[in-house]
Amino acid sequence: MDLLIFDMDGVLIDVSRSYRATIRKTVQIYLETCLGFEKGKKIVRDEEVSLFKSAGGFNNDWDLTSGLLLYLLSASGIPPCGKPKKVTNTREIVSFLKEKSSGFKQNKTVLPRKEDLKKFLKKVKSLGGGLKAIRQTLGDSWEGWVYRTGELERENLVKRIFQEVYLGRKFLSHYHLKPLFYKGKGLYLEERLLFPKRILSSLHQKIRLGIASGRPRFEAELALKRFHLNSYFDSLVMLDECVKEEERIFLCTGKKKNLLKPHPYSLLRVVQEIGIPNPQCGYVGDVVDDMLAAKAAKKKMEILAIGFISSRVKREPSKESLLRAGADFVIDKPQQLLQLTMNHQR
Repeated sequence: MDLLIFDMDGVLIDVSRSYRATIRKTVQIYLETCLGFEKGKKIVRDEEVSLFKSAGGFNNDWDLTSGLLLYLLSASGIPPCGKPKKVTNTREIVSFLKEKSSGFKQNKTVLPRKEDLKKFLKKVKSLGGGLKAIRQTLGDSWEGWVYRTGELERENLVKRIFQEVYLGRKFLSHYHLKPLFYKGKGLYLEERLLFPKRILSSLHQKIRLGIASGRPRFEAELALKRFHLNSYFDSLVMLDECVKEEERIFLCTGKKKNLLKPHPYSLLRVVQEIGIPNPQCGYVGDVVDDMLAAKAAKKKMEILAIGFISSRVKREPSKESLLRAGADFVIDKPQQLLQLTMNHQR
Protein backbone atom coordinates (compact mmCIF):
# COMPACT_ATOMS: atom_id res chain seq x y z
CA MET A 1 0.00 0.00 0.00
CA ASP A 2 1.32 3.43 -1.01
CA LEU A 3 -1.22 5.79 0.49
CA LEU A 4 -3.69 5.68 3.38
CA ILE A 5 -6.50 8.25 3.57
CA PHE A 6 -8.41 8.86 6.80
CA ASP A 7 -11.79 10.30 7.55
CA MET A 8 -11.46 12.53 10.59
CA ASP A 9 -14.58 12.39 12.76
CA GLY A 10 -15.15 9.01 14.37
CA VAL A 11 -11.85 7.70 12.99
CA LEU A 12 -8.93 9.92 14.00
CA ILE A 13 -11.00 11.94 16.48
CA ASP A 14 -13.71 10.87 18.94
CA VAL A 15 -16.51 13.39 18.27
CA SER A 16 -19.18 11.79 20.44
CA ARG A 17 -18.79 14.62 22.97
CA SER A 18 -18.13 17.37 20.41
CA TYR A 19 -19.93 17.27 17.06
CA ARG A 20 -22.44 14.68 18.20
CA ALA A 21 -23.15 16.62 21.36
CA THR A 22 -23.29 19.87 19.35
CA ILE A 23 -26.01 18.39 17.12
CA ARG A 24 -28.05 17.47 20.19
CA LYS A 25 -27.46 20.82 21.89
CA THR A 26 -28.33 22.79 18.75
CA VAL A 27 -31.64 20.95 18.38
CA GLN A 28 -32.37 21.60 22.06
CA ILE A 29 -31.60 25.33 21.84
CA TYR A 30 -33.52 25.77 18.60
CA LEU A 31 -36.66 24.09 19.90
CA GLU A 32 -36.57 25.63 23.39
CA THR A 33 -35.30 29.14 22.67
CA CYS A 34 -36.87 29.78 19.29
CA LEU A 35 -40.02 27.63 19.33
CA GLY A 36 -40.95 27.48 23.01
CA PHE A 37 -40.60 23.74 23.59
CA GLU A 38 -40.57 22.58 27.20
CA LYS A 39 -37.19 23.33 28.76
CA GLY A 40 -35.01 20.76 30.48
CA LYS A 41 -36.39 17.72 28.68
CA LYS A 42 -33.77 15.72 26.77
CA ILE A 43 -35.03 15.82 23.20
CA VAL A 44 -32.33 14.01 21.20
CA ARG A 45 -29.98 11.23 22.30
CA ASP A 46 -26.84 10.03 20.56
CA GLU A 47 -28.76 6.98 19.38
CA GLU A 48 -31.06 9.15 17.26
CA VAL A 49 -28.07 10.98 15.76
CA SER A 50 -26.48 7.61 14.88
CA LEU A 51 -29.68 6.41 13.24
CA PHE A 52 -29.75 9.51 11.05
CA LYS A 53 -26.07 9.01 10.13
CA SER A 54 -26.75 5.40 9.16
CA ALA A 55 -29.49 6.53 6.74
CA GLY A 56 -26.73 8.02 4.56
CA GLY A 57 -26.35 11.42 2.93
CA PHE A 58 -25.57 13.26 6.18
CA ASN A 59 -21.85 13.91 5.90
CA ASN A 60 -22.63 17.53 6.76
CA ASP A 61 -23.64 17.94 10.42
CA TRP A 62 -25.56 21.16 9.72
CA ASP A 63 -27.73 19.16 7.32
CA LEU A 64 -28.17 16.38 9.86
CA THR A 65 -29.22 18.90 12.51
CA SER A 66 -31.71 20.45 10.10
CA GLY A 67 -33.05 17.00 9.20
CA LEU A 68 -33.57 16.16 12.85
CA LEU A 69 -35.42 19.43 13.42
CA LEU A 70 -37.70 18.89 10.42
CA TYR A 71 -38.55 15.38 11.56
CA LEU A 72 -39.15 16.34 15.20
CA LEU A 73 -41.39 19.23 14.20
CA SER A 74 -43.40 17.03 11.86
CA ALA A 75 -43.94 14.58 14.73
CA SER A 76 -44.60 17.18 17.44
CA GLY A 77 -48.07 18.28 16.44
CA ILE A 78 -47.03 21.81 15.49
CA PRO A 79 -48.94 22.84 12.35
CA PRO A 80 -47.04 23.03 9.03
CA CYS A 81 -45.34 26.25 8.01
CA GLY A 82 -44.46 25.98 4.35
CA LYS A 83 -42.10 28.78 3.34
CA PRO A 84 -39.64 30.67 5.58
CA LYS A 85 -40.44 34.35 5.99
CA LYS A 86 -37.82 36.62 4.43
CA VAL A 87 -35.70 38.24 7.13
CA THR A 88 -32.69 40.52 7.42
CA ASN A 89 -31.02 39.27 10.62
CA THR A 90 -30.92 36.54 13.26
CA ARG A 91 -32.85 38.46 15.92
CA GLU A 92 -35.71 39.02 13.47
CA ILE A 93 -35.91 35.25 12.83
CA VAL A 94 -36.09 34.43 16.53
CA SER A 95 -38.75 37.08 17.15
CA PHE A 96 -40.82 35.78 14.24
CA LEU A 97 -40.54 32.13 15.31
CA LYS A 98 -41.46 32.92 18.92
CA GLU A 99 -44.52 34.88 17.88
CA LYS A 100 -45.69 32.34 15.28
CA SER A 101 -45.25 29.34 17.61
CA SER A 102 -46.69 31.00 20.73
CA GLY A 103 -50.18 29.57 20.18
CA PHE A 104 -49.09 25.93 20.05
CA LYS A 105 -47.62 25.32 23.50
CA GLN A 106 -49.90 22.39 24.17
CA ASN A 107 -48.22 20.40 21.37
CA LYS A 108 -44.60 21.00 22.28
CA THR A 109 -43.85 18.01 24.48
CA VAL A 110 -44.94 15.26 22.10
CA LEU A 111 -41.86 13.45 20.76
CA PRO A 112 -41.71 10.44 18.43
CA ARG A 113 -41.14 6.87 19.48
CA LYS A 114 -38.00 5.02 18.41
CA GLU A 115 -40.04 2.65 16.24
CA ASP A 116 -41.57 5.60 14.35
CA LEU A 117 -38.12 7.12 13.78
CA LYS A 118 -36.72 3.86 12.40
CA LYS A 119 -39.69 3.53 10.04
CA PHE A 120 -39.23 7.12 8.89
CA LEU A 121 -35.48 6.71 8.30
CA LYS A 122 -36.00 3.46 6.42
CA LYS A 123 -38.02 5.44 3.88
CA VAL A 124 -35.41 8.23 3.86
CA LYS A 125 -32.68 5.68 3.15
CA SER A 126 -34.70 4.12 0.33
CA LEU A 127 -34.87 7.56 -1.31
CA GLY A 128 -31.08 8.03 -1.18
CA GLY A 129 -30.65 9.63 2.26
CA GLY A 130 -29.84 13.18 3.27
CA LEU A 131 -31.95 16.33 3.47
CA LYS A 132 -33.31 15.87 -0.04
CA ALA A 133 -34.84 12.51 0.95
CA ILE A 134 -36.26 14.00 4.17
CA ARG A 135 -37.97 16.73 2.15
CA GLN A 136 -39.32 14.12 -0.26
CA THR A 137 -40.70 12.16 2.69
CA LEU A 138 -42.18 15.10 4.59
CA GLY A 139 -42.83 17.49 1.75
CA ASP A 140 -42.02 21.17 2.32
CA SER A 141 -44.64 21.59 5.02
CA TRP A 142 -42.26 22.27 7.94
CA GLU A 143 -39.53 24.15 6.04
CA GLY A 144 -40.81 27.48 7.34
CA TRP A 145 -39.92 26.54 10.91
CA VAL A 146 -36.27 25.69 10.17
CA TYR A 147 -33.95 28.49 9.00
CA ARG A 148 -31.06 26.45 7.67
CA THR A 149 -29.72 28.14 4.51
CA GLY A 150 -27.90 31.34 3.65
CA GLU A 151 -25.39 33.32 5.68
CA LEU A 152 -24.68 32.52 9.32
CA GLU A 153 -24.86 36.18 10.34
CA ARG A 154 -28.26 36.68 8.72
CA GLU A 155 -30.70 33.83 8.08
CA ASN A 156 -28.95 30.52 8.79
CA LEU A 157 -30.12 30.00 12.34
CA VAL A 158 -29.19 26.31 12.49
CA LYS A 159 -25.59 26.99 11.50
CA ARG A 160 -25.38 30.02 13.84
CA ILE A 161 -26.40 28.04 16.92
CA PHE A 162 -24.29 25.02 15.91
CA GLN A 163 -21.11 27.06 15.46
CA GLU A 164 -21.61 28.94 18.72
CA VAL A 165 -21.91 25.65 20.62
CA TYR A 166 -19.03 23.88 18.89
CA LEU A 167 -16.53 26.78 18.93
CA GLY A 168 -17.43 28.48 22.23
CA ARG A 169 -15.08 31.42 22.78
CA LYS A 170 -13.48 30.90 19.37
CA PHE A 171 -16.80 31.76 17.70
CA LEU A 172 -16.20 35.49 18.27
CA SER A 173 -12.61 35.46 16.99
CA HIS A 174 -13.43 33.33 13.93
CA TYR A 175 -16.73 34.90 12.81
CA HIS A 176 -16.31 38.36 14.42
CA LEU A 177 -19.81 38.08 15.87
CA LYS A 178 -20.95 38.03 19.47
CA PRO A 179 -22.66 34.76 20.49
CA LEU A 180 -26.41 35.05 20.95
CA PHE A 181 -27.45 31.57 22.06
CA TYR A 182 -24.57 29.91 23.89
CA LYS A 183 -21.96 31.28 26.28
CA GLY A 184 -20.30 28.06 27.49
CA LYS A 185 -17.00 26.46 26.51
CA GLY A 186 -16.68 25.17 22.98
CA LEU A 187 -17.47 21.48 22.71
CA TYR A 188 -14.47 21.01 20.40
CA LEU A 189 -12.50 20.90 23.66
CA GLU A 190 -14.20 17.58 24.47
CA GLU A 191 -12.60 15.81 21.50
CA ARG A 192 -10.16 12.97 22.08
CA LEU A 193 -7.76 11.08 19.83
CA LEU A 194 -8.90 7.65 18.69
CA PHE A 195 -5.72 6.76 16.80
CA PRO A 196 -2.64 6.92 19.06
CA LYS A 197 0.20 9.01 17.66
CA ARG A 198 2.57 6.02 17.85
CA ILE A 199 0.32 4.20 15.34
CA LEU A 200 0.21 7.22 13.04
CA SER A 201 3.98 7.61 13.36
CA SER A 202 4.55 3.96 12.42
CA LEU A 203 2.24 4.30 9.42
CA HIS A 204 3.87 7.57 8.36
CA GLN A 205 7.28 5.93 8.28
CA LYS A 206 6.04 3.32 5.78
CA ILE A 207 3.48 5.09 3.55
CA ARG A 208 2.01 8.50 2.72
CA LEU A 209 -1.02 9.69 4.71
CA GLY A 210 -3.88 12.05 3.89
CA ILE A 211 -7.26 13.17 5.26
CA ALA A 212 -10.57 13.47 3.40
CA SER A 213 -13.16 14.96 5.74
CA GLY A 214 -16.40 16.94 5.70
CA ARG A 215 -15.10 19.26 8.42
CA PRO A 216 -14.63 22.95 7.70
CA ARG A 217 -10.87 23.51 7.28
CA PHE A 218 -10.64 25.88 10.26
CA GLU A 219 -12.11 23.22 12.56
CA ALA A 220 -9.92 20.48 11.10
CA GLU A 221 -6.81 22.55 11.66
CA LEU A 222 -8.01 23.33 15.19
CA ALA A 223 -7.97 19.60 16.01
CA LEU A 224 -4.73 18.83 14.16
CA LYS A 225 -2.98 21.62 16.06
CA ARG A 226 -4.43 20.56 19.44
CA PHE A 227 -3.25 16.98 19.00
CA HIS A 228 0.00 17.82 17.16
CA LEU A 229 -0.88 15.74 14.10
CA ASN A 230 0.04 18.08 11.23
CA SER A 231 3.39 16.46 10.47
CA TYR A 232 1.83 13.08 9.69
CA PHE A 233 -0.38 14.14 6.78
CA ASP A 234 0.66 15.24 3.30
CA SER A 235 -2.78 16.31 2.05
CA LEU A 236 -5.94 17.63 3.68
CA VAL A 237 -9.16 17.87 1.67
CA MET A 238 -12.00 19.40 3.69
CA LEU A 239 -15.47 20.88 3.28
CA ASP A 240 -13.95 24.12 1.96
CA GLU A 241 -12.30 22.42 -1.01
CA CYS A 242 -15.51 20.55 -1.89
CA VAL A 243 -17.61 23.72 -1.74
CA LYS A 244 -15.09 25.67 -3.82
CA GLU A 245 -15.12 22.98 -6.52
CA GLU A 246 -18.94 22.86 -6.43
CA GLU A 247 -18.97 26.62 -7.05
CA ARG A 248 -16.51 26.27 -9.93
CA ILE A 249 -18.65 23.58 -11.56
CA PHE A 250 -21.77 25.72 -11.17
CA LEU A 251 -20.08 28.73 -12.80
CA CYS A 252 -18.91 26.56 -15.71
CA THR A 253 -22.04 24.47 -16.28
CA GLY A 254 -24.91 26.12 -14.42
CA LYS A 255 -25.52 22.81 -12.65
CA LYS A 256 -25.40 22.21 -8.90
CA LYS A 257 -23.36 19.21 -7.79
CA ASN A 258 -22.85 17.85 -4.27
CA LEU A 259 -19.24 16.70 -3.88
CA LEU A 260 -19.44 15.69 -0.21
CA LYS A 261 -19.22 11.99 0.57
CA PRO A 262 -20.59 9.61 -0.61
CA HIS A 263 -19.20 11.36 -3.70
CA PRO A 264 -15.55 10.27 -4.09
CA TYR A 265 -14.23 13.77 -4.92
CA SER A 266 -12.36 14.34 -1.64
CA LEU A 267 -10.61 10.94 -1.83
CA LEU A 268 -9.60 11.43 -5.46
CA ARG A 269 -8.30 14.92 -4.71
CA VAL A 270 -6.08 13.65 -1.87
CA VAL A 271 -4.53 11.17 -4.30
CA GLN A 272 -4.08 13.91 -6.88
CA GLU A 273 -2.42 16.27 -4.38
CA ILE A 274 0.01 13.65 -3.10
CA GLY A 275 0.92 12.79 -6.67
CA ILE A 276 1.93 9.12 -6.57
CA PRO A 277 1.31 7.58 -10.03
CA ASN A 278 -1.26 4.74 -9.91
CA PRO A 279 -1.08 4.28 -6.13
CA GLN A 280 -2.45 1.40 -4.12
CA CYS A 281 -4.66 3.16 -1.55
CA GLY A 282 -6.76 2.56 1.51
CA TYR A 283 -9.53 4.73 2.91
CA VAL A 284 -10.51 4.46 6.58
CA GLY A 285 -14.01 5.62 7.49
CA ASP A 286 -16.62 4.94 10.14
CA VAL A 287 -19.98 5.47 8.40
CA VAL A 288 -21.85 4.13 5.41
CA ASP A 289 -21.14 7.23 3.30
CA ASP A 290 -17.39 6.66 3.73
CA MET A 291 -17.64 3.14 2.34
CA LEU A 292 -19.82 4.30 -0.53
CA ALA A 293 -17.26 7.02 -1.38
CA ALA A 294 -14.41 4.49 -1.44
CA LYS A 295 -16.53 2.10 -3.52
CA ALA A 296 -17.21 4.89 -6.04
CA ALA A 297 -13.50 5.80 -6.11
CA LYS A 298 -12.66 2.24 -7.19
CA LYS A 299 -13.86 3.13 -10.67
CA LYS A 300 -10.82 5.39 -11.04
CA MET A 301 -8.11 3.86 -8.83
CA GLU A 302 -7.06 0.89 -6.73
CA ILE A 303 -8.41 1.47 -3.23
CA LEU A 304 -9.48 -0.61 -0.25
CA ALA A 305 -12.53 0.51 1.74
CA ILE A 306 -11.70 0.01 5.42
CA GLY A 307 -14.50 0.41 7.96
CA PHE A 308 -13.50 1.44 11.48
CA ILE A 309 -15.70 0.94 14.53
CA SER A 310 -13.99 2.23 17.63
CA SER A 311 -14.42 0.08 20.72
CA ARG A 312 -14.43 3.36 22.69
CA VAL A 313 -17.48 4.69 20.84
CA LYS A 314 -20.44 2.30 20.91
CA ARG A 315 -22.86 3.35 18.22
CA GLU A 316 -24.17 2.69 14.73
CA PRO A 317 -23.34 1.68 12.09
CA SER A 318 -22.78 -2.02 12.63
CA LYS A 319 -20.09 -4.09 10.99
CA GLU A 320 -22.75 -5.61 8.75
CA SER A 321 -23.97 -2.23 7.48
CA LEU A 322 -20.41 -1.15 6.61
CA LEU A 323 -19.83 -4.41 4.73
CA ARG A 324 -23.11 -4.00 2.86
CA ALA A 325 -22.04 -0.49 1.85
CA GLY A 326 -18.84 -1.83 0.30
CA ALA A 327 -16.23 -2.22 3.04
CA ASP A 328 -13.44 -4.64 2.11
CA PHE A 329 -12.40 -4.88 5.76
CA VAL A 330 -13.83 -3.73 9.09
CA ILE A 331 -11.47 -3.13 12.02
CA ASP A 332 -12.11 -2.08 15.61
CA LYS A 333 -8.56 -1.42 16.80
CA PRO A 334 -6.02 1.06 15.36
CA GLN A 335 -3.26 -1.58 15.63
CA GLN A 336 -5.10 -3.70 13.05
CA LEU A 337 -4.44 -1.02 10.45
CA LEU A 338 -0.67 -1.57 10.76
CA GLN A 339 -1.09 -5.26 9.98
CA LEU A 340 -3.51 -4.53 7.16
CA THR A 341 -1.12 -2.15 5.41
CA MET A 342 1.75 -4.64 5.75
CA ASN A 343 -0.40 -7.39 4.21
CA HIS A 344 -1.11 -5.18 1.20
CA GLN A 345 2.40 -4.04 0.33
CA ARG A 346 3.30 -4.51 -3.31
